[in-house]
Amino acid sequence: MKYIIVLGDGMADWPLKELNGRTPLEAARTPNMDYIAKMGRCGLLKTLQEDMPYGSDVANLAILGYDPRKYYAGGRGPLEAASKDITLKGDDIALRCNLITEENGIIKDHSGGHISSEEGRQLINSIKKEMDTPEIEFVYGTGYRNLLILRSGKYSADICCIPPHDIIGQNVKENSVKPLNDSGKATSELLNNLMTRSKNLLEKHPINLKRKKEGKTMANMLWFWGVGRRLNLPDFRERFGLSGVLISAVDLLKGLAKCIGFDVIDVPGATGYLDTDYEGKADAALNALETRDLVYVHVEAPDEAGHEGSIEKKIKAIEDLDSRLIGRLLNELKDNEFTIAVLPDHATPIAQRTHTIDPVPFAIYSPHIQGDNVNSYDEKSVKEGYFGIREGKDFINILLNTE
Repeated sequence: MKYIIVLGDGMADWPLKELNGRTPLEAARTPNMDYIAKMGRCGLLKTLQEDMPYGSDVANLAILGYDPRKYYAGGRGPLEAASKDITLKGDDIALRCNLITEENGIIKDHSGGHISSEEGRQLINSIKKEMDTPEIEFVYGTGYRNLLILRSGKYSADICCIPPHDIIGQNVKENSVKPLNDSGKATSELLNNLMTRSKNLLEKHPINLKRKKEGKTMANMLWFWGVGRRLNLPDFRERFGLSGVLISAVDLLKGLAKCIGFDVIDVPGATGYLDTDYEGKADAALNALETRDLVYVHVEAPDEAGHEGSIEKKIKAIEDLDSRLIGRLLNELKDNEFTIAVLPDHATPIAQRTHTIDPVPFAIYSPHIQGDNVNSYDEKSVKEGYFGIREGKDFINILLNTE
């Protein structure tokens, strides 16, 4: 049996008056997701916990069968470092480093206007020239997503860093890095100083001057969050007896995959945004299934649309995921023995523009199982599904033991 998990990041939502009380999933045309729901079995999955961060790191750990309460390392920074094959020693700290947009002391955009990868690389290279030291290392990622590594053991992870997508429209100073105790004071002061310095450097950079002239949003400041230290996760194959591969444009997911022994496939044209290569991801998944047991296909676009608060973009992301990726998979796999699941990792409601704890809809189809009378894939319909409400950490066992 071959297994495919298709994850539309942040795809779940709340009912919207602009959609006559429907969610984007209900409003979008999704015949392939609906087919999986109608012919398979459905339910709701609790991927997040109230007393833990509402992040993709926590949610995807759970979905892959790793109880976050046991394995979560306190932030996504170490996972993104793993994606870059950066080795963290016991006292090293890794943080996510966004290129954001600041205007008059306010956080306007968490992504620097979704700055391109080439532009982002040039900005981070300039930061590296001015700010890198033997103890402070900036690492370019993709687009606005980058890393900061603090070495030497004198820095503390006892700090509070707020994700920028949670505080769009809020004051920079009021949301600066805060120490959780005395040991975190020096580190929080360092990080706040680096962010202030970055504003002075990036505001004058030719990339941003050009963007400003063209009427585009500038990526004119760094923002740190997702702090954590090295983590160790048991091998997925040793736990579940399956070889796995991940397909994603996002370093967080790539790092998580490497930590559990998955191979990672980079698809040219995969961007982490609406312009990602859906067909390329589908083809890469089909090729991977020839030699691997389980393929995890992650698509970031719905989450980005949710953070932007764009109903139109979110519906488009969902429809493209359905027609260009899932439809392609189903068409090619129809004569094979396979199990396919579709789900988000968490909700990113348009009204909130950030992640929420709501249980997310999931559907699992395999040619040999009997359906459960759910006719469409959305947050409401799956409530009547066979699986009911389940814990996120149990998802992999549910997938593998579907009858």
